[in-house]
Amino acid sequence: MNTNSFPISKSVRAQDEIEYQNGSVVSKTILKKEKGNLSLFAFDKGQALSEHAAPFDAMILVTDGKAEVIIGGKSNIVEAGEMIIMPANIPHAEIG
Repeated sequence: MNTNSFPISKSVRAQDEIEYQNGSVVSKTILKKEKGNLSLFAFDKGQALSEHAAPFDAMILVTDGKAEVIIGGKSNIVEAGEMIIMPANIPHAEIG
C-alpha cells in the first residue's frame, strides 16, 4: 500500500493544507504506507483525540496555538514551533 495525494518534491505550508472547523477535529492524510502514515490534524479549541496507542513512534509538530499531549498518563503542553515524540505502544491522547 502506497497512497500519496500530497505533492512530492515540493515545499508546502502545513497551515495552507487543512482548515479548522468549529467544534471538530479535521484530519488529512499526507502519506500512507504499510509501515505508518503521516497526517495533518486541525483541532478546534477543546477538541481531542481519545487515548490510543500506535505500533510505531509518532510525532506531533504544533504549527499554530498549543496542545496538551498526554503520553503514558503524563501531560505535556506543546506550543507553536515545538514538537514531541510519542513512543510506540505507549497510550497517548491529544487535546487542542
